[in-house]
Amino acid sequence: MLTVRTIDLGRVPYRDCWEYQQRLFDVLTARRGDASDDAGWLLTVEHPPVYTLGKSGNAENLLVSREALEAAGAGFFHIDRGGDITFHGPGQLVGYPILDLECLGIGLRDYIDALEEAVIRTVDRYGIRGGRIHGASGVWIDAEGRRPRKICAIGVRSSRYVTMHGFALNVTTDLNWFSRINPCGFTDRGVASIASETGSTPSMEEVKRLVVKFLSEELNVEIYK
Repeated sequence: MLTVRTIDLGRVPYRDCWEYQQRLFDVLTARRGDASDDAGWLLTVEHPPVYTLGKSGNAENLLVSREALEAAGAGFFHIDRGGDITFHGPGQLVGYPILDLECLGIGLRDYIDALEEAVIRTVDRYGIRGGRIHGASGVWIDAEGRRPRKICAIGVRSSRYVTMHGFALNVTTDLNWFSRINPCGFTDRGVASIASETGSTPSMEEVKRLVVKFLSEELNVEIYK
């Protein structure tokens, strides 16, 4: 069975983690084609408050000035993933899989489906019914209702079949941070967390174990420390 190593970084500034992803991406790209069962890495992390805008995102979806973000204690980065603007911060489980999709034998769409399904299975453990919306990546609550709520954002990059960036699952995130943006570019949809939906505050470690377990099953790999 193919293997993926998970590395828990704890709470790390966004820039440091972005640079670490790039180094791992370069290593994995350089060794592609080697006879190995190692398909890459899964980084798990929490970030201090930060907003990131995808390469094709609309800067107008940031509703306040950069100075206002700085005054609130948040950073901002325009980055090379897909998707629009989102927030990362304490209480949010962020996962960055740096994986060789060719080694895994899947395409980008199947990979995104696997990320979404692992999160859907995770939130189901807390009595939350997650779903998908056509044309809008991520995991949604009340996906077919009048005002769906996104509980997990997904934005990835794939170059030479190697992935970067990933998913951000709101566990106990302070959702007020999202009031400064149109999350993922939407003005008619809300955001949610496990805590806001259930009133409970599961530990990050517990949620992390579930996501890793289900992602391992969805990708058919062994994820180890």
